[in-house]
Amino acid sequence: MSADAEIKAGFFDSGVGGLSILRAVKALCPDNPVEYLADTANAPYGNRPPEGVVRLSEANARELISRGCEVIVVACNTATAAAIDHLRKWRPDVPFVGVEPAVKPAALRSKTGVVGVLATAGTLHGRLFNETKARFAKDVTVVAAVADEFVEEAEKLAGASPDEALPSERERIHSVVKAKIEPLLNAGADVIVLGCTHFPLLMPVIAEVCGERAEVIDPSEAVARRVKNVIEDVKRRKRK
Repeated sequence: MSADAEIKAGFFDSGVGGLSILRAVKALCPDNPVEYLADTANAPYGNRPPEGVVRLSEANARELISRGCEVIVVACNTATAAAIDHLRKWRPDVPFVGVEPAVKPAALRSKTGVVGVLATAGTLHGRLFNETKARFAKDVTVVAAVADEFVEEAEKLAGASPDEALPSERERIHSVVKAKIEPLLNAGADVIVLGCTHFPLLMPVIAEVCGERAEVIDPSEAVARRVKNVIEDVKRRKRK
């Protein structure tokens, strides 16, 4: 097997949210082949029952594998929370990389002892988030908010930046974002975790609302580093 063999990575989400992960991966691995699957017909995932998300996630992964993808990135927090364990048991021969809210680094960085988390209901009620919070956020207060409205706004932008929107649209987005973030800031949060892959697509407005009152943690780069390492692991195994 050639040491330069390409390892195609497949990404799926319910819509454009996973593009935040894909873009971070492409920044690290610009020449690596990728496939992106947006399951817009069944969006959003955040308010679906877990068993439904599992079924959709398996179908998405099956499609990406049929397209030659050897690494699958579950580029959706809700799907990771509901389906990552199932997917790894279903196809133990395929590496699956998921995403989850960055509670650990947020807890370490907070000076006020209050961390804000923005996510969908599916993520906040999922095992991964609650286990991570119990393990790494014992010494801080976690204030969580369901922000499904952010998903809707990101989908309307179709992956574009809010800065490219019409003034009236950007004003609406600013109002929606402020309504969710202001209560977290008022509760003392000095670190805000973006717990959905759609949310970084609204980063210009989120950063504007937070100003100097809170640091915003976008997990995209950390996930991208993990994806890069997994791709390299697969390449090493193929060389043997």
